[in-house]
Amino acid sequence: MIRRRLLLGAALATPVLAGAHAQGHAHGEFPERPIRYLCPFPPGATNDNVSRTMSRALSPRLGVPVVVENKAGAGGAVGARLVAEAKPDGHTLLNASAGNLTIAPHLSAVGYDPLRDLLPVALAGEAYSIVAVNPKLGVASLAELVALARRRPGFLNYASAGIGSAGHLRGALLAEAVGIEAVHVPFPGSAAAATSVVAGDCHLTIDPIAAPHVAEGRLRGLATIGADRWAAFAELPTLAELGIGRDWPGSGWFGLFAPRGTPAPVIARLNREFNAALAEPEVDAALRRFGLKPEPVSPGELGRRTASDHAAIGAALRRLNIA
Repeated sequence: MIRRRLLLGAALATPVLAGAHAQGHAHGEFPERPIRYLCPFPPGATNDNVSRTMSRALSPRLGVPVVVENKAGAGGAVGARLVAEAKPDGHTLLNASAGNLTIAPHLSAVGYDPLRDLLPVALAGEAYSIVAVNPKLGVASLAELVALARRRPGFLNYASAGIGSAGHLRGALLAEAVGIEAVHVPFPGSAAAATSVVAGDCHLTIDPIAAPHVAEGRLRGLATIGADRWAAFAELPTLAELGIGRDWPGSGWFGLFAPRGTPAPVIARLNREFNAALAEPEVDAALRRFGLKPEPVSPGELGRRTASDHAAIGAALRRLNIA
């Protein structure tokens, strides 16, 4: 009796198992299991917003869950190192920003070589940024901010997502360009940095995450950074229009990277699906809300951009004495 029940149970289960296997991936076909999508910054940061937007778009395209994990620390270097050390099979990916690949490695021993240990996959887009201050600071333009800093040397400070972040470098570059002093105040992420300016604890931040605060009046925008005006803040001049930043190294961007050794067919599949996702109207709109200008590129194009930014930013950091 027991043997008959076991045989009957096995017979009934067989179609179910066969159906489940038919709906899944064949053995050895990428992807074989859920993908870990590491965001190297805390929740609420622009990198986190981009990670979650792209993970939702990629999951149905790849047929497996693409799960965002926040691994923050050291200007994004902690998460980047975890991916660099991961098994190179495409199941652990990094949502990198220009900062943790082109800035942080110049400032400390991060444990990875961004040009050797991480393979470029796809670009989410160029990132606009906004120069924003607390309205109570009493300045309505960049010229007024500069005048205030010159009247009160050592008074002005700026908040960033941490040492080695894009906001850190841009604050230093702005101070150098206009000839003022500005004290850097690092925070564990851009959301915390923006909140500090909203609260009045810091005076200034240069980060796309400040955009919703500007839109809702909690912060005042003075200028934007980008190749052209940010459509959401078309009334604000770019720094380049004000004669600043035309020769600044690199640019803000967010992109997908994989561990060195990841097979070329896996990189090609990820690039294809990522770029297709960028064309979805919902994804395009979401990324633009976060201050990105979506831009599909090849892995080779992203690799060349990373190398160029890495070299130019290294030279700027040495000139600015940032270490």
